[in-house]
Amino acid sequence: MNSLGLAFQVVLPIFLMLALGYLLRQTGLADEHTLAGCNTLVFRVFLPAVLFRNIYTADLTTAFDGRLMLYTAVATVLIFVLLVLFIPLTEKSNPKRSAMVQGVYRTNFILFSIAITDALYGPGHGGIAALLVAVVIPLSNVLTVLIMEYYRSGRVEPKRLFAGMARNPLIIGSLLGVLFLLTGWKLPDVVMNTLGDIGGVATPLALIVLGGTFRFQGLGQSARPLMVCLVANLILVPLIFLPPAALLGFTGPQIAALLALFASPTSVSSYALACEMGADGELAGRIVVVNSAASVVTLFLWIFALSRVGLL
Repeated sequence: MNSLGLAFQVVLPIFLMLALGYLLRQTGLADEHTLAGCNTLVFRVFLPAVLFRNIYTADLTTAFDGRLMLYTAVATVLIFVLLVLFIPLTEKSNPKRSAMVQGVYRTNFILFSIAITDALYGPGHGGIAALLVAVVIPLSNVLTVLIMEYYRSGRVEPKRLFAGMARNPLIIGSLLGVLFLLTGWKLPDVVMNTLGDIGGVATPLALIVLGGTFRFQGLGQSARPLMVCLVANLILVPLIFLPPAALLGFTGPQIAALLALFASPTSVSSYALACEMGADGELAGRIVVVNSAASVVTLFLWIFALSRVGLL
């Protein structure tokens, strides 16, 4: 398949599911209460189950890559540091700074890594991305709480930080997958088949729910911070961190996982966290909407470019 066809194959299903979610809400077939309930199910049940299964069924000889995990951790910290240095130059309000920093580096990595790797390499090739979750999710949660607590009160409460991590369903699902993988504990076929069925539902439902959250009213009121976050999240971060990954020899599913990490739009959960921790929740929600909608175009271009040079 040529590069253009490959890019369409990956991005078109994502676009259609986002569009379906938006249309369901616009037509009243899915109201806010329904979407909120589905969103809770996705992030507390479905995605943790998918992560567990992807890790549990991973082939350690091919999925585990210490260099890739180290690069992911270092890149995540560097992105955070660059944003903490840069965002205050463009914004004076601390609540807006918090929303903008997490709006760039805290991406929908889990959701889009599953969609991208499945589309590129077929189901069952998500082991690499799933193992990276064990690095990305705890690290991004720590960094998010650090910056939000700092901008809110000038101090950080370690107890609250670790309590939040311990309750995170995505972290729990990932760690359980690692535990079962390393110990060799076997689950009955009926359980694995059920987890496979859940995996078939999780990604489409998550994308449909994400599309249902799109609200385009009032975006012009935050045009400058929205444009800063869009360019940084979807263009600059992958432009800065994907070339060094290629030079280090990462390719195929490795590059696909890194693409999902660096070029995915802002995490949906960033809105709720911003509201909870005193950041500008309204701006955080708008960042999610704008970056998610724009990512349909930018992901298409990134996949096209990476496949043209033989990295995907």
